[in-house]
Amino acid sequence: MSKPQDRTVYQRSDGSWVNKRNDAERASSVHDTQRDAQGAARNMLGNQGGGELTTKGVNGKIRDKDTVSPGNDPYPPKG
Repeated sequence: MSKPQDRTVYQRSDGSWVNKRNDAERASSVHDTQRDAQGAARNMLGNQGGGELTTKGVNGKIRDKDTVSPGNDPYPPKG
């Protein structure tokens, strides 16, 4: 289940990369590269108390999900 502070990074039709809160209508920030958008999203999630970062590839499909601390990872790695 998505929490309000969770974020998604995806590419817009103009080629720029967007960092957007899942409950927002507008982007929090727009970047030239996916790496820059992910960095901004991680910083914002860390400042908001953690959460889930979802990254979509150029095809629009989910390519990565990551829990940013101090968020609660429902499936932590074993070992």
